Amino acid sequence: MDDLWQALEAELPAARELRRELHRHPELSGSESATRDRVLAALGQSAVPVAGTGAAVRVGDGAGPSIAVRAELDALPIDERTGVEWASESPGVMHACGHDVHLAALVAVARAVERAGDGLPPLLALFQPREERYPSGARDMVGQGVLDDCAAVIGVHLHPGLEPGVVACSAGTVNASADEFTITVTGHPGHAGYPHLAQDPVVAIASIVVTLQTAVSRNVDPMTPAVLGVSSLHAGDAANAIPGTATARGTIRAYDATARDLLHHRLTTIARSVADSLGCTAHVDIVRGEPVLTNDAALAAAVTTLLGTQGFDTSADLRSMGADDFSYFAEQVPSVMLFVGATGNDMLHSPAFLPDDSDLTRVATTMLTTYLAAAQTTGAQLVISATP
Repeated sequence: MDDLWQALEAELPAARELRRELHRHPELSGSESATRDRVLAALGQSAVPVAGTGAAVRVGDGAGPSIAVRAELDALPIDERTGVEWASESPGVMHACGHDVHLAALVAVARAVERAGDGLPPLLALFQPREERYPSGARDMVGQGVLDDCAAVIGVHLHPGLEPGVVACSAGTVNASADEFTITVTGHPGHAGYPHLAQDPVVAIASIVVTLQTAVSRNVDPMTPAVLGVSSLHAGDAANAIPGTATARGTIRAYDATARDLLHHRLTTIARSVADSLGCTAHVDIVRGEPVLTNDAALAAAVTTLLGTQGFDTSADLRSMGADDFSYFAEQVPSVMLFVGATGNDMLHSPAFLPDDSDLTRVATTMLTTYLAAAQTTGAQLVISATP
């Protein structure tokens, strides 16, 4: 395996330049065609588009099922404030989640596997669109059969909540399911000085938001993680007029399918009954998003062991109520999502979030190590060097 590690080392300088190019030209979810084409050009490959603006590229001459590695194509609607020369040239769009690093690292790993020659299982590079918004790019890729000849799927994500050199690879649930909801309350508009002649949807939406705080605390087992949160409110535009409608938007997150469905039911019941009690009506729209993300236990154990031989600290057990549509892949085949510690103090989705070149190296090393561990776990006969 020494040739493989040497090949990766040789690919890293080009990967750093690719990362800067991707960072300079970010694209929003559903509009990532140019990003995909830049990545494919760097890989020296062509591919039939998948899930609209995505691609799946199989590299390596090995026989048998492939080991897939996912990287995300999309950026976020954020104004960048990093000050680097290669900052975003697209106003209001930024790679604030590390996807540029993930993409460049995957290109380096795929080129290294292709260069290293015989004895390696095929690597399936998944360049996934629409990770940041619905409809899910991962779900669409699964629906188009990209995993039909796949033994395992790997996801690697930078996380500034971990120190550099730390990788979290926990077995079991690591991310929650996530659904978005909109509550629209309809009343009867009127003059603010004559509230008795109106049905006020503002009072109703406020009462619904307060009552929803009991949905988790009085319905879900306290040992089961769940969140129901309202993040957006809107009602009216004038200080002296009662509006006809008011809306609330938010998310439902859970680690358990039963709790997830229960919260959907309680949300709808509370919204309708509270609105009705105040002379209004409520319409609830729930968009089901990502399922729970569960890491395969055997794969996570093998990855943890091998990462330790590469000098990574794997003691962290990172689980959160965040969500990632990588979970659609994990529903189909054994999968593992790893979180790699990043430099800096700015969190994901911050306009100042800026991983450095050492983060790219650690992500690429983690991807390649996990690919090798997955090959072992799924039956490939490999002799793995302990030192990259």
